[in-house]
Amino acid sequence: MIDYLVIGHVTEDQWPEGSTPGGTVTYASRTARAFLPHVAVLTAAHAQLDIASTFPGIEVYRLNAPSTTSFSNTYTSSGRVQTVSPCPVLLTPDCLSDSLRHSAIIHLGPVCNEISPLMAARVSAETFVGVTPQGWMRRWDRQGHVTSHATNWVDAGQVLSRASAVVVSIDDVTGDWSIARDWATQTDILVVTQGPLGCTAFRHGQLVHVPAPPVQEVDPTGAGDIFATVLFIALQRGDALAQACALANCIAAQSVTRLHLAGVPTAGDLRRCHTLPAVLQKEET
Repeated sequence: MIDYLVIGHVTEDQWPEGSTPGGTVTYASRTARAFLPHVAVLTAAHAQLDIASTFPGIEVYRLNAPSTTSFSNTYTSSGRVQTVSPCPVLLTPDCLSDSLRHSAIIHLGPVCNEISPLMAARVSAETFVGVTPQGWMRRWDRQGHVTSHATNWVDAGQVLSRASAVVVSIDDVTGDWSIARDWATQTDILVVTQGPLGCTAFRHGQLVHVPAPPVQEVDPTGAGDIFATVLFIALQRGDALAQACALANCIAAQSVTRLHLAGVPTAGDLRRCHTLPAVLQKEET
């Protein structure tokens, strides 16, 4: 059985110093591989994409496409500015073989609205379904300039009702906690990441805030995907919600101290974060 399957478009991320592989499938699969032996990816990309170097030690199911999704990311004092050239291939339930459908964890990680919302309902009932929905919220103009807003996620209810856990950032909901609370009523677990402030998790009408360790940020790219992957793995194996959040906070905090894909978990990160002290938490109703 596949331990962890990530679904979404791999990307080519453009930086001033060159390009690197990116997208949720890249950060999440590499993170999962630090924890689990059998990790797989379902994606669409141009045939020239170097699968072996992009996904080392990971099983890849690729749909050939006329192009690979390309992102340009610029971080400014007022936030991230993105442009995108999206791959046109839609990932639908028909792409799932029986073995993929029965993966222990399936992580739906769209980057530019490329996953059919029907995917969530077409997996095994025993599968843990983790969702990072940011890509369903993105829209772009003819020049590729990206805008994002929670109201763009028009199929939210369809996905939330099947999800085992959902991770969004405070930026995804534009700081509006009423959106987060509404989504939380439609799913089992919803976690809102808050950067250096840690995260807030909603479950059964209660919430718990878990702080993050202080670090010197170098590059936040991929940190949300790394956080979500660690959280999904910890929850699926039976960790308590607060402890799963603490582990995910710790691993994600280490990731932002390094550039780009160097932020995926190292053996040192795992040792440091698996010896966490008792979690300070605040629960409310």
